[in-house]
Amino acid sequence: MSNDLALTHVSLLVDDQDKALEFYRDIIGLEVRQDMAFPGGRWLTVGPAAQPTIEFIIENPAMNPSPEQTAAAQARLASGAQGTLIFRVEDVTALFNRLQEAGLPVDQPLIDQPYGMRDCGFLDPWGNHLRFSQLL
Repeated sequence: MSNDLALTHVSLLVDDQDKALEFYRDIIGLEVRQDMAFPGGRWLTVGPAAQPTIEFIIENPAMNPSPEQTAAAQARLASGAQGTLIFRVEDVTALFNRLQEAGLPVDQPLIDQPYGMRDCGFLDPWGNHLRFSQLL
C-alpha cells in the first residue's frame, strides 16, 4: 500500500458554469485555478487561496462521457446536487452574516457543537451543501 496519495481535485455538480464561477469566486471567495475549453466542455476549477494543492472542479452534466451518465447527473441536479464542502474559517459568525446577507439559503444556523466547533451551513444554487466551521 502506497503512502504517497494526495487529494488534488473534488467535483461539484452545477448546471451553469458561468453562474457557478461568479458564485464561488465572488460570494464564497475562492480563487480561479483553471478555466479553459476542452473538446466537449470547459475545464473550470476554483480553490481556497490558503490551499493551492486542492481544486474544486465546477462540473456540468454534459462533461460526463456517456448519455446515461449525463442523464444521471441531470437527475441529481433536479433533486439537489447534494455534494458537500466543509471549510474551516477564522470568524464563522462574520462569514455567516455575510453569506446570509448575500441571500444564500441557510441549511443550518450557527451552532456550538459539542466537539469543539462553531459551525453553520448553507446551500449553493444547485443544492450542494456548504459548511463553515471555526474551532472554539
